[in-house]
Amino acid sequence: MPKSAIVIGATGVVGRALVEQLADAPHIASVASVTRRPVQYRNDKITNHVVDFEQLDDASDIFQGDLLFSCLGTTRSQAGSISAQRVVDYDYQLHAATLAANNGVSHYLLVSSSAANTCSASPYLKMKGELENAVNQLPFKRVSIFQPSLLLGERPEMRPAETVGALIMPTLCKLPILKKYRPIRGDQVAAKMVSVSNSEGQGLHRFTLDEIFMK
Repeated sequence: MPKSAIVIGATGVVGRALVEQLADAPHIASVASVTRRPVQYRNDKITNHVVDFEQLDDASDIFQGDLLFSCLGTTRSQAGSISAQRVVDYDYQLHAATLAANNGVSHYLLVSSSAANTCSASPYLKMKGELENAVNQLPFKRVSIFQPSLLLGERPEMRPAETVGALIMPTLCKLPILKKYRPIRGDQVAAKMVSVSNSEGQGLHRFTLDEIFMK
């Protein structure tokens, strides 16, 4: 039976590709694109919902369906501090996941980060690890976590560090010792997420970088 999907972070490098791919996927009946600003789509499968993430309870009815894809995120420089980044990368995502779980959504799919770990010395990677653990405690039947490295793709805003990384890392990562850190395109991550959403499974599965690259 075709499934209904909800996507938060639908304007990011993974989220944009994901919404388009889900709309083209035969196993998807509808896509709810949840954004902070209006987005126009040409595919009738997609409905855009503009929400205030500070008042997410007011939009709880949106978080009903079969699949929740969480691609939301920002950078420390954009947010202004690690605590402000945490509001977007942890608080908003966990709130949305909680609403979805309470509304009976069965499968949660999260874009996290390679090396996410609650014990990491990096505040960013520690935060990502904490989110992974927190969503796994929610009553989803299935949790799929994707841990890509540097994401390549067009973004609405310039991120100098990522731009430099996108130029340098593909060459550096030809070295065997650095292969596990090689960059990946946002549409490749999206393709893997769509594929996983059309498969059977239950419980928690983390997809590391090599598993995300479509074979």
